[in-house]
Amino acid sequence: MPDVTKTATAAEDAVAPPSAPESKSSHKQEKARSLWGDAWHDLRRNPYFIVSSALITLLLVISAFPSLFTSASPTMGDLSNHFLGKAELGKIGSPEWLGYDQQGRSVYARLIYGTRASVMVGLCVTAIVAVIGSIMGMLAGYFGGVWDAILSRITDVFFGIPFLLGAMVVLQSFTERTIWVVVFALAFLGWTQITRVMRGAVITVKHSDYVHAAKALGAGTTRILFRHILPNAMAPVIVVATIALGGYISAEATLSYLGLGLSAPTVSWGVDVSAGVAQIRVAPHVLLWPSIMLSLTVLAFIMLGEAVRNALDPKLR
Repeated sequence: MPDVTKTATAAEDAVAPPSAPESKSSHKQEKARSLWGDAWHDLRRNPYFIVSSALITLLLVISAFPSLFTSASPTMGDLSNHFLGKAELGKIGSPEWLGYDQQGRSVYARLIYGTRASVMVGLCVTAIVAVIGSIMGMLAGYFGGVWDAILSRITDVFFGIPFLLGAMVVLQSFTERTIWVVVFALAFLGWTQITRVMRGAVITVKHSDYVHAAKALGAGTTRILFRHILPNAMAPVIVVATIALGGYISAEATLSYLGLGLSAPTVSWGVDVSAGVAQIRVAPHVLLWPSIMLSLTVLAFIMLGEAVRNALDPKLR
């Protein structure tokens, strides 16, 4: 009597198609991305990030090489021929493209050369407050106790000073207000927010398993702070600093408009806005163009900060 089980198995083998060899790619597991890699993956697909990055890159190029965009001088004027000259929008890139101001200077040339002062103030202030705020917040959050109490109270004192009012008081004590003086005044009062953000992030990170493991392996305090805690607590600081950068540019323009920030012969959008107010009825272009340039710059950095915040915060994905 034939074996029924063996016969059925042989029949199934004959009907079933031969199994295809597994491809090599099926054995490869997708490499897990880190927080920064995942954020970069999202940023590359965010239109706000692309537009803001392109505009900021253009502003940086203009700041570094203004002579590539105009051959006109931003300080030389011709009152006899160009007093409040109207804009000639058809002559793109020429000195008369956006008109002339009350001293016969090219508005377009002043827009180009004014980019350097505004962007430099924003970048320098952001860099300084990020360093100071990160160090103070990291020390307060990691050590706690007396360190946290002292540094937090110092932060509260500076946080209670109105930002613009305090900057006006500081700048009033200087007879010559250059770019670095304005940077110092804004950085002197602008580090408090980043300190609080860093302190909260460090308090969360320091209880992680990898920090306890580093302590158990005998890692020093400096190594733990800068190798394990700082890289994992920087995400919220980067977001806050990026958004605040546009605010610092706006603050510089506000102080210059009030006559307490940058002053001539420094070329700045805030200085031009202040000078253009007197001619707003007869020559509104003198006020209009630096205001538009200032608004676009602040908007670009705010858009960049929002895009970075959405990419680094898993809850917003």
